[in-house]
Amino acid sequence: IILKEGAEQVREIQTCLARFADAEGIILSASLFDAISPVESPVGLLALYSPPRPKPKSQETCALLLENIQDPGNIGAILRTAAAAGVDAVYLSKGCAEAWSPKAMRAAMGAHFVTAIFEQQNLEEIAPRFPKLIATTLDSKEPLYELDLSGKTAFILGNEGAGLSPQLTALASHRITIPMPGKIESLNVAAAAAVCLFERVRQVTDGK
Repeated sequence: IILKEGAEQVREIQTCLARFADAEGIILSASLFDAISPVESPVGLLALYSPPRPKPKSQETCALLLENIQDPGNIGAILRTAAAAGVDAVYLSKGCAEAWSPKAMRAAMGAHFVTAIFEQQNLEEIAPRFPKLIATTLDSKEPLYELDLSGKTAFILGNEGAGLSPQLTALASHRITIPMPGKIESLNVAAAAAVCLFERVRQVTDGK
């Protein structure tokens, strides 16, 4: 753990340090710390870590499959939404931006530590695990809101510009669209993920 000189006196940072009491600590001068920080206004704490390697759960009820999403900000926003919606796992293809990059972690606001994240995955091998595999596409006529989203479900979201590959789209049990009465062609991929996941939350919650 790398601290900016004086940061060890901040209560929130003291709480964090207490959780990792066995980690090696280094205190740097303010000028040196600011020089190596990846952000303009650092909070005073950096860490060198190895990303966790979770094991897939045998009883995943809801998952996200992300194909070639290249903006780490979008990755982080999707992870934050997934954590809030109670998603069991997020699988990222080899073409996705790094989930554990600083920009993705800042956008996720802590979601990395409560969500199972699997990077560098072959999504065509993951997809058959889910009997209800839902692809978001622009050319579908099946509205999201008319589909039963209960049970074991996975959503597939594709690249910001190109969308989903034909190979992955072909594996989907449902191809849905999000109704958009406004004068715009598509949603940001992170916004689309939020709409899909919280429609599922609404359906599951209403069914209880």
